Amino acid sequence: MTDLTVNGKPCTFDGPARTTLLDALRATGLTGTHAGCEHGACGACTVLLDGETVRSCLVLAGQCGGHDVTTIEGLGTPDDLHPVMDSFRRCHGLQCGFCTPGMVLTAVELLGENPAPTEAEVREAMSGNICRCTGYAGIVAAVLDAAGGT
Repeated sequence: MTDLTVNGKPCTFDGPARTTLLDALRATGLTGTHAGCEHGACGACTVLLDGETVRSCLVLAGQCGGHDVTTIEGLGTPDDLHPVMDSFRRCHGLQCGFCTPGMVLTAVELLGENPAPTEAEVREAMSGNICRCTGYAGIVAAVLDAAGGT
């Protein structure tokens, strides 16, 4: 049994030792964390673990005992968007939405570490997240907007 905090709420995971954090989150109804490549290469499953991005498909749920996990659902709601979520909406930083949760969480980490990134720094930080729809222009614009740079 593993006790952790998910989106600010105590949570207990009681499952097989080989269960990934991705699968554990989705099994509890937190389906905003998407299963993409399941090899850690695409970034669709990105969550924050103690404030730092991790690929939840590469982390075992049992490894998260005593830690704080934040998923896209923990950032905001449709009626109360996180500022980065709102920038993605306003700047058209999403299209199909599959990569968006991982992109938003990556942007949140970037802006927490560097509140005024350059375009090159945004592109570098976001480079680990693959988007097959947008061409990245809207994503970069959204992160710069959230930083107050546009």
